[in-house]
Amino acid sequence: MSAGNRRQDIADYIVQHGEARIDELAAAFGVSRMTIHRHVDELARQGVLRKLHGAVSAQPSGVYESLFRFRAAHATAAKQALAWAALAEIEPGQVVLIDDSTTVNAIGPLLPQVAPSTVVTNSLPLAEQLVGMDDLNLILLGGEYHPTYNAFIGHICESALEKIRVNLLVCSASAIDGTAALIQDPQVVRVKQAMAAVASRTVLLVDSSKFGKVALHLFADLADFDLVISDDGLPAEIAGSLRAAGVNLRIVPVQ
Repeated sequence: MSAGNRRQDIADYIVQHGEARIDELAAAFGVSRMTIHRHVDELARQGVLRKLHGAVSAQPSGVYESLFRFRAAHATAAKQALAWAALAEIEPGQVVLIDDSTTVNAIGPLLPQVAPSTVVTNSLPLAEQLVGMDDLNLILLGGEYHPTYNAFIGHICESALEKIRVNLLVCSASAIDGTAALIQDPQVVRVKQAMAAVASRTVLLVDSSKFGKVALHLFADLADFDLVISDDGLPAEIAGSLRAAGVNLRIVPVQ
């Protein structure tokens, strides 16, 4: 196993268990305490995990919450519910722009139901899902590949977006604080804002666990989106305050 893969597995283990002692990690992965310390030191340096006295904490940092693998395994039932709700907003024949978020990527397997259509995305996993699907025209935005997001971002991606227009953007955000949709990485913010600028209509999918959280950079105000879809885990008082602030909010049940 490569050092990178082992570090990722250690991070996943700690997130799953909440906290783990060094001895526990050494036993779980069949390596020495020295090896575990080396991996944990590197993960702490990256801001992924936090070292405590003799243990490692999974208190989430903005960096780890951004990792695609972590995000893909989080709130999967809610993401499926949001994906089905978003599908109802797509009409056959439309050009649909889909961002790199794992929340929106859940719509991939459902898209044949609204074919024929054109899908534009910067998400590599979504593109891989859609390759070869009948009656779906796929446009993959260029740019610099970023493994943290498993997506293409940066100036080239933003420039490509300036040259197109789409019927609908379906996107997500890292955190919601009040009516502010937030993203941890400024490069991702610029790409998402460039996406919103070329869309006739914008839909934000955000599961209820992201409310009351904070990330560093402002993406947009929730009232700027034509529709915000969340799940029924969102407290009624928060839903009410958002609607009072002018947010077009739809709540969908999670099965």
